[in-house]
Amino acid sequence: MYNKIDFIIAGVGGQGTILASDILVEVGLHAGYDVKKSEVHGMSQRGGGVESQVRWGERVYSPLIEKGKADYLLGFEMLEAARWTEYLNPSSVVYVNRHKMYPPSVTTGQAEYPAETAIEHELSSRAGRYEWVDAMAAAKELGNPALAGVIMLGRLSADLDVEPETWLKVIAELVPAKLVELNKKAFITGRKMKKGV
Repeated sequence: MYNKIDFIIAGVGGQGTILASDILVEVGLHAGYDVKKSEVHGMSQRGGGVESQVRWGERVYSPLIEKGKADYLLGFEMLEAARWTEYLNPSSVVYVNRHKMYPPSVTTGQAEYPAETAIEHELSSRAGRYEWVDAMAAAKELGNPALAGVIMLGRLSADLDVEPETWLKVIAELVPAKLVELNKKAFITGRKMKKGV
């Protein structure tokens, strides 16, 4: 068991950010950690930013992660991930779904969406490890773009010392019964995205 693990999940409304953070909370509890969660819904039903902070530890006193202290950043959308660079440090691991959802400032021509290379540079220069995850493409192959969040969790799980069976059990508890098998498949798809798994 680790002393503590701090996770940030950043995305936009409709990407399953809240479900993913709920799964992460329950997996932590099943693994024997004290767990705290904080989440912010920014106009989530209209594609606004949604962010969750989840903390696992032997004893967790606050749901909020200090700047520079995040262990993992999961970016469900590229630009939303880039908003959290202040929370990274040279030991942080960043996974970013290679997916763009243009905010109103871009669609109305008031701003430009940053290039992939700029986002990657911004995040990789602050973190110890950075990885693109083609979660949206994989989700579409499975027939449902909403599965991208569970695919991202699958990729994350391959780096954590929690048995896959625990994740799958929690997924079965939290998603609608008719979608359990599809979500399990999405999780395994994400897990296999780590080389050697």
